[in-house]
Amino acid sequence: MYHGRSILRNPKTSQDKRISRRVAPLLAPPAHVRREMMRAPSSPVPTAVLTAAVKPLPRGANGGGVSTGRREVLTGGTGLGAAALLLALGPVVCGAARAADEEYVTETKEVIGKVRSTINLDKSDPTVADAVAELRELSNSWVAKYRREKSLLGRPSFREMYSALNAVSGHYISFGPTAPIPAKRRARILEEMDTAEKALLRGSENATSFL
Repeated sequence: MYHGRSILRNPKTSQDKRISRRVAPLLAPPAHVRREMMRAPSSPVPTAVLTAAVKPLPRGANGGGVSTGRREVLTGGTGLGAAALLLALGPVVCGAARAADEEYVTETKEVIGKVRSTINLDKSDPTVADAVAELRELSNSWVAKYRREKSLLGRPSFREMYSALNAVSGHYISFGPTAPIPAKRRARILEEMDTAEKALLRGSENATSFL
């Protein structure tokens, strides 16, 4: 029996090796590619550079800046237009407020004069009933017109007038148009009329109250 190395080849093994040698070059990459793959990168790309490279472009770089600029121009133009409108309407608004204030002063003085002349009439005067009716109509119109103006609530003339007219109206409603107002109440009403008139003449109330 021969115990040495067999010189006989296994046909199957030999065939597999030949096939492997033929297929291996097809699967493996070329030598220079393998060298590049095995070589460690000497200068890796910094993460910051990569981040900057893939960072999306700002809106201005792709045409968005044109739209933004247009919006800014439109916004600025709107602001300038509003400012110009205010400047243009300023005199108109001030003029309207001044006219309203002058109307208030004129009508308030008219009511003051009517209150004084009416409450000083003698009860035997034949015109007292008509005078009281006219006073009530005038005072009701004044109150209805100006009591809704919140800007007037702080004006001395309005406060004094409102209090006096309430007292006059309450007396004639309770006691009739020919009943004379008691002296003490009449004195207080006349005092309130004087205070209101002084406030109007003093000019401490201006047209800005109607703005």
